[in-house]
Amino acid sequence: VQLQASGGGLVQAGGSLRLSCAASGRTFNNYVMGWFRQAPGKQRELVAAITSGGSTNYADSVKGRFTISRVNAKNTVYLQMNSLKPEDTAVYYCAAPRYSGSYVYTTPNAYESWGQGTLVTVSS
Repeated sequence: VQLQASGGGLVQAGGSLRLSCAASGRTFNNYVMGWFRQAPGKQRELVAAITSGGSTNYADSVKGRFTISRVNAKNTVYLQMNSLKPEDTAVYYCAAPRYSGSYVYTTPNAYESWGQGTLVTVSS
């Protein structure tokens, strides 16, 4: 599957951004979709994931601030980010796992397809 992410940018602390990821090339509906991020000098981490049926998982650091959603008819997954903090600064990637189904993999090596990454910078 090919993934195209967009929506990053520069925002002040407390602000909001919405990331989008458009998928093509395989049956989007059959796969969990995830958003990861990687800050300089840090490992890539799962921020949020969503099953085809809409069940969601979030990293503790973003619970209550970020919302992941998907529109299967549009092959698109979103990440709404509110109350942004400087520590949210990172390159954000959308990803699809190697295997279909509803199991939410939390490690990057379980994901086979990656978007190109979009930079989110939160200034203090």
